[in-house]
Amino acid sequence: MANEPVISRRSKRASRQARRRARRAAAKSRAQARRDLRKERRQLRAQKRRTLWQDARNLPNLLTFLRILMIPGVLVLLERGGPKHCFWAAVVYSAAAITDVLDGWLARRQGLVSVLGKFLDPLADKLIVAAVLVWMVPMGRIPAWIVVVLLSREITITALRSVASSEGLIISAGAGGKLKTALQMVGIIALIAGYPYNFDLWVYDFGRIDFVHVGRMLIYLSIVFSITSAASYMQLFVEAIEAKDKRSSAVSL
Repeated sequence: MANEPVISRRSKRASRQARRRARRAAAKSRAQARRDLRKERRQLRAQKRRTLWQDARNLPNLLTFLRILMIPGVLVLLERGGPKHCFWAAVVYSAAAITDVLDGWLARRQGLVSVLGKFLDPLADKLIVAAVLVWMVPMGRIPAWIVVVLLSREITITALRSVASSEGLIISAGAGGKLKTALQMVGIIALIAGYPYNFDLWVYDFGRIDFVHVGRMLIYLSIVFSITSAASYMQLFVEAIEAKDKRSSAVSL
């Protein structure tokens, strides 16, 4: 019986030592896990930088960069203001529109769809449209209120899509939005041309047409589809958010 207290003390001491060793091992394990996590994050950042740099050099993104670089060229030619300068400004803008179609087609066909491309492509579109529309207001080719309506719509839809993307939702462009884009593109080209031209399609001679009037008519028509497509986007967004909330509630139950 006399040895029992001694054995008990030794057992307690061994237990305390075991706990201390376990705590030290756990602390070392946590420290190693933190070091591994920091190393993995550094590697991911380095890989991300390499990937973005590689993405910047692929052909679709190079075409997008080219479209952005075309913006000053269009504006300089518009500033000159003569019929010949405006004609070439319309040509440059048309070439930018062609690159917009071409870079998306190449990215899908060659499997080069990238995060950088998803960011740059719509940005380039918004920049060139906004720059040209604003530039033509003091030239008297388009009323300021139309530019405000069109740009407000684009900013609103871009913000809505960003919120939807953060919620894991994808809202694709509808038929109204695509028609709006087509009308707007052709209308802007006509406004850039900006002077009466003889329009002959060989099959039929339309005579002398003032392209400013044609451009305004197309832009006015695009406003209708801008508003209706924006309302459609809003409705789809609300429905998608409500559907997601219902799924979350069902899972929680």
